[in-house]
Amino acid sequence: MNYEKIMQEGLEKYHIKNDEYINASFLKYRELIKEWNKKINLTSITEDEEIATKHFIDSIATILTEKIVDNVKVIDVGTGAGFPGIPLKIVNRSIDLTLLDSLKKRIDFLKIVADELNLDKITCLHGRAEDYGKNISYREKYDISISRAVANLSSLAEYCLPFVKIGGYFISLKGPKALDEIRTAENAINKLGGKIEGIIKVDLMDEEINHQIIVIKKITNTPKKFPRKAGLPSKKPL
Repeated sequence: MNYEKIMQEGLEKYHIKNDEYINASFLKYRELIKEWNKKINLTSITEDEEIATKHFIDSIATILTEKIVDNVKVIDVGTGAGFPGIPLKIVNRSIDLTLLDSLKKRIDFLKIVADELNLDKITCLHGRAEDYGKNISYREKYDISISRAVANLSSLAEYCLPFVKIGGYFISLKGPKALDEIRTAENAINKLGGKIEGIIKVDLMDEEINHQIIVIKKITNTPKKFPRKAGLPSKKPL
């Protein structure tokens, strides 16, 4: 299946009209990823078809949570090359999106993407989640904190839940071992003010790909001692 067919079928699956803006934006984004990937390490996935399936459609699948609605305020933690934030912004330009990453070169890339795609209501932040999660300008200011970063769920919860206001959600994109991660992370999630609401299985038109989306609701304020100092959430998960 070629790039165009994957995108068409993927967008149709999630009831998104593939209009001229969306089609052109994804094409431009794809080309920027391939161009910049020669200079900095953005992704190991470089074939057009894989970019469509494993980056673009995989990111868009988070709309299955029914939480990514018009004008929602979203922070994408550890966004890397902009996943899932940028694809979500392309298909719903009304969302207020913040992209956070610890590598400045990636943030420089994302600023160019935002400019080239004429995206407004988008903020690119260079820094660590542990630091921004303590900052009163960002702490508990978001409806949605979302992450596709590669880390265990306990660590991700400590990175992401401090950004979420009460009643909001932390959405984590995970692989086939999501249930095992939930069992290990449940205590940490509770400590951080969250409660697991559900798991959504995702079919990405490829039998070898088994992704799941974990939805965690923010029930109470995150205690002030969290997140801990930079590095601790990954070195010593709760």
